Amino acid sequence: MTRLQDSALPRHPLRVGCGEWGFRNLPMADHFQIAAEFGFRELEFGIGGGQPGRLPEAPSAADIATFRALAATSGIATPGCCIENDFSAGGPEDVVAAVVKAIRQARVAAECGARQVRTFAGFTPWDAMDEARYSRMVDGLVACDRELERLGLSMAIETHGAIEHRPDGSAVHIHTVTTHPDGLRRLLADLPRRIGFNFDPGNLRAADPADRSCAVDLLRGRITYCHLKDWIGDGQGWRAVAVGDVADGIDWADLLPRTGYEGTYLIEYEPLHDTVDGIRRSLWALQSAGFELEY
Repeated sequence: MTRLQDSALPRHPLRVGCGEWGFRNLPMADHFQIAAEFGFRELEFGIGGGQPGRLPEAPSAADIATFRALAATSGIATPGCCIENDFSAGGPEDVVAAVVKAIRQARVAAECGARQVRTFAGFTPWDAMDEARYSRMVDGLVACDRELERLGLSMAIETHGAIEHRPDGSAVHIHTVTTHPDGLRRLLADLPRRIGFNFDPGNLRAADPADRSCAVDLLRGRITYCHLKDWIGDGQGWRAVAVGDVADGIDWADLLPRTGYEGTYLIEYEPLHDTVDGIRRSLWALQSAGFELEY
């Protein structure tokens, strides 16, 4: 699989890598193979969540060794790791348990070459977020980040709504603390500056379609991680699609230069039936938007 070329003169350099969620049903070796065929030099990976395409909830030494061997053989770096957590759910004891699990998995992430851990603040709908729950969530994030700092890792909080799946297969995105502008403002003020955010404009647009800027002006300066995808209106909700698949979707040429982010932009194509083609379409769309892709 050759890298994509565009005859148009590029305007903006954009370093791209590969997100992991679209690979969630594929063996880990396939992740590296597909990434290598595209020429990616960075690949996100995940731990836990019951997905066959991730490392298990509690990876063994053999699991870690196999993963490291795949990375070494392919020459692909794995600086970003996703873990499954919710610091907004349940009572105090539940948050403590979530922190313990997140720290345990962060140690594995570091052994696997990660430098950043992509975490979730929580999936409690914004309208249901009371002060006690919010305080527990922030305390959990801060406690987890202290251990990440000791491990030489940093945290990137995912911008993600609470998703409800409808009978027609569509997904409804409900505001959470990481998609609602008031929630984001509070988090930005209350969390240490070393805690960054994963800017996922597709998720932000699906939670708040009226905000065409996808909260970029609010988050600029704290974006330390970035996922690229979009969502299209479908039936009662939304369906995940590739960058550029939505005619009136995100204006990538306008949005991405406004992020102030200088790291790797990860292509996160979520559908499972055409994973490779979805990544390819995303890359073409970015080139067509005037970006010079760097791998």
